[in-house]
Amino acid sequence: MDNKINYRNRDGRRLTIAEYKKRRQKEIIFHLSLVGICIILIIGSIVSISIKLHKNKKRAEEMAAESVPETPVVQIVDTKVDEPEPEVEEETNPFMEASEDAASFFAGYTANITDDVSYISSENVLSNYAILLNLDTGNVVANKDGTERINPASMTKILTLLVAAENLTNLDDTFEMTQAIGDFVYKNDCSAVGFSVGETVSVRDMLYGTILPSGGDAAMCLAEYIAGSQEAFVDMMNDKLKELGLSDTAHFTNCIGIYNEDHYCTLLDMAMILKAAEENSLCHEVLNARTYTTSNTEEHPEGITVSNWFMRRIEDKDTHGEVMGAKTGFVNQSGCCGASYQISNDGTHYICVTADAWSTWRCIYDHVEIYDVYTS
Repeated sequence: MDNKINYRNRDGRRLTIAEYKKRRQKEIIFHLSLVGICIILIIGSIVSISIKLHKNKKRAEEMAAESVPETPVVQIVDTKVDEPEPEVEEETNPFMEASEDAASFFAGYTANITDDVSYISSENVLSNYAILLNLDTGNVVANKDGTERINPASMTKILTLLVAAENLTNLDDTFEMTQAIGDFVYKNDCSAVGFSVGETVSVRDMLYGTILPSGGDAAMCLAEYIAGSQEAFVDMMNDKLKELGLSDTAHFTNCIGIYNEDHYCTLLDMAMILKAAEENSLCHEVLNARTYTTSNTEEHPEGITVSNWFMRRIEDKDTHGEVMGAKTGFVNQSGCCGASYQISNDGTHYICVTADAWSTWRCIYDHVEIYDVYTS
């Protein structure tokens, strides 16, 4: 194998394999060294150039900075302007809206009774208690024991209507007439609209049913719908009396007007209660209605038509004005009672309240006589 090696030394002698390998190893090491030196030189050159470029750039920036005049520092002050907070509109209860007539009434619920107020002595006024109030001035025009305590009977329902109206949210909401209410109305011999046990009655029907036919069933439904029970609702009624400033002389124990020794007020108190109701747009509407037909139900497919007989009977009588709202009442202890609101021909607003007449018709004629004599 040695004889086949062609590689020779400088003297012409052929190299052995061992000599060849050794020689090639030196050549390879030499070439690799050259390559390494070249790489190092290249890297060094790159680094040197980069350093030089960086220095030149930095120097150029310094020179540029020296040639540009210093810009004054502008301090920005964040000025906060206190803007007024937007007014938040309070949600108003539509059932608390004032009636158109309310603007003409005197403020508050304290009437003036002077020593020279006219005594109702007319022989044609047979009610044992009577009072006439000028709503524009707040003065009692005529009086007949109008500050004596009586049982207001179903005139109570005027306050029932007012308290209910001020706590409503939806006239189309409904309430189911219960057996307990039916039993209560029957046991206490109350007048009624005629709602059936289990009948679904609208709030609107209950309002009109409380006033026009003086329905004890409607009043009880209202009380339980609004407050959950008659007892809780009566607490609301007495709170309203306190709000009106009448709690020293008025106190109610039920929402219907059933006789109770602790259920009382004066005629002047009732005039103030009617004033507050007539100041409410919804109450004014209900008190002024002559007739009303309740909603159609399964129990009453054509509804129930009810009437305010006081309003229908007095409307053709000469009262020197127009009676705009009224509510009657009766219990044995205080006879036939009535509270009415009138606008006279000269535009003056009046409230008349009477008690202890011997019949409903007599109560109506007493109101006619009082308006005729003391407002003309």
